[in-house]
Amino acid sequence: MKKVLLVGFVVAGGWLAQGQTIALWNFESLTAPGSPGAGVWITNIAADVGSGVLSAWHAGSANYTTPSGNGSTKSLSANTWAVGDFFQVVVSTVGYSGIQVSFDQTSSSSGPGRFNLDYSTDGVNFTTFVSNYVVLVNGAAPNAAWNNTTYVPAYHYSFDLSSVTALNNAPTVYFRLVQSSPVTAGGGSPSATGTSRIDNFEVSAVPEPAATLLLLLGAGYIGWARRQRAAQVA
Repeated sequence: MKKVLLVGFVVAGGWLAQGQTIALWNFESLTAPGSPGAGVWITNIAADVGSGVLSAWHAGSANYTTPSGNGSTKSLSANTWAVGDFFQVVVSTVGYSGIQVSFDQTSSSSGPGRFNLDYSTDGVNFTTFVSNYVVLVNGAAPNAAWNNTTYVPAYHYSFDLSSVTALNNAPTVYFRLVQSSPVTAGGGSPSATGTSRIDNFEVSAVPEPAATLLLLLGAGYIGWARRQRAAQVA
């Protein structure tokens, strides 16, 4: 039995090392939010996988649409950007540590070209984890524009927040993609019609040790039980 349990630990441990999705938004079933008005939130966009809520806020009267994603039918796009406007997701990380955030993002040439990744555990006090990351112009050479069929890795961003222990096992965690500069993706003058869009926004993690141990024990027991049944049949 010990050998079987050890095998279960190794197999399950390898699976857990890949991390688990807490929440993922691919927007494939999202209806375009439209224009809620200046300084008005769009809210309650539920995760397509897992549990969480996505929202957005613009000081101006932004129009939210669902154009082609990065190799998928839909993404979430907004115009009328200004410094301080943002996309936001809220998740629970209870039972998890080693938090990771990844997403695809692009802007039109006159859309925002610099963003911060901020986090918070109270929704009021935010800390910047990454400052002024660069967003590429949609379709600028050598990269293809976002479309329904072909995924382009150049537009993908992945950030490891495992060093931020405050995000571990927290009932509520906020992540924001905040426009940090008036610099446009194309290097020209900002325009109200300039857009930025996101797709495949994922928050993932490694389970907390206690949860990991339970999963490993379960995997080991299942393997042992199957071996026992097979031996009895033989």
